[in-house]
Amino acid sequence: MSAPSPTPSPWLFSRRADLLLFGGPALASLLLLALGARTGDLDGDLPLVLWVLTVLGVDVAHVWSTGWRVYADPEEFRRRPALYLAIPVSAYAAGVVLYTAGPLVFWRVLAYLATFHFVRQQYGWVALYRRKGGENDEPGAGWQRRLDAVTIYGATLAPLVWWHAALPRRFHWLLAGDYVSGLPAWAGPAALGAFGIVFALWLGKEARRLATGLPVSWGKLLVVGTTALSWHLGIVVFNSDYAFAVTNVLVHGVPYLGLVFLSLRKAAGARAAASRPSVLADFGARHAALFLAPLVAFAFLEEWGWDRLLWHENGALFPGAALDPGPVLLSLLVPLLALPQATHYLLDAWIWRGFTPESPE
Repeated sequence: MSAPSPTPSPWLFSRRADLLLFGGPALASLLLLALGARTGDLDGDLPLVLWVLTVLGVDVAHVWSTGWRVYADPEEFRRRPALYLAIPVSAYAAGVVLYTAGPLVFWRVLAYLATFHFVRQQYGWVALYRRKGGENDEPGAGWQRRLDAVTIYGATLAPLVWWHAALPRRFHWLLAGDYVSGLPAWAGPAALGAFGIVFALWLGKEARRLATGLPVSWGKLLVVGTTALSWHLGIVVFNSDYAFAVTNVLVHGVPYLGLVFLSLRKAAGARAAASRPSVLADFGARHAALFLAPLVAFAFLEEWGWDRLLWHENGALFPGAALDPGPVLLSLLVPLLALPQATHYLLDAWIWRGFTPESPE
């Protein structure tokens, strides 16, 4: 008699990995909020050291991790070469057109593209958990899937509606004025109230699953709960660049870095099992430090370009002369500096379709 096949794990990677990747950043955000309240930084801008660790080391670095997934892996690149070449070329061309139309036009489009990407990533985690736990194959899965979707979208969109209805604020997504104002003041509380009702219904649905013996995806609950908490704290409760940065960057960037790293390990393991030659991406799969070091290096070079060519804010961190290229050159350089972001946002809609995480060894 053959042994029964093991029950698939409901966690995306493993319980420890999922708790670390999703719970860890949320806990770190809360600790940083408490630290900021104690030091007085909570009401101001992000201190430089913390900016380096979170914005440069996580937010900008995670953007570059798309390169590991696509451009450092010839096997993946050969699957869709036209797409992987057309996206950055088209994004750069569109960026030049938008910046020529006006810097605010460019930044506004990029800000809303980034916002869409952040919202969709949280939905993507929930969709992966449903697929991994087999919830899509259950009787009556349709209404539960829709309620999951409405809940995770509400966790992000309700604070965004509140933000738009409360402009101007002391923080912004990319730069001051990138969001369009004009929503009536009542829209914010209404959106939060509607989400509160949806969230209560969703909790009831999950409690019913637990009471009736259906499997409960604790990782999915963790994602929804930490998303709702971090977006509400960073946008609604606090009115500071510090609070928005620490609640926004870590919860978004750290899980994505983990996803890319573990997917590299999965692909490297498959190549080794099939006795196929290693590729550049396998180098990054060997150890987290090897994976992160090039990303941080590219992130530093990118931020050096932003600071020396445009912002001129951190001369102590980014050495060199503060340059003033002029509006014509900036219309070519700014879209180039933003190209890693735009490429990451656009490719992310393609590269994870059909992907199913496996528990690491």
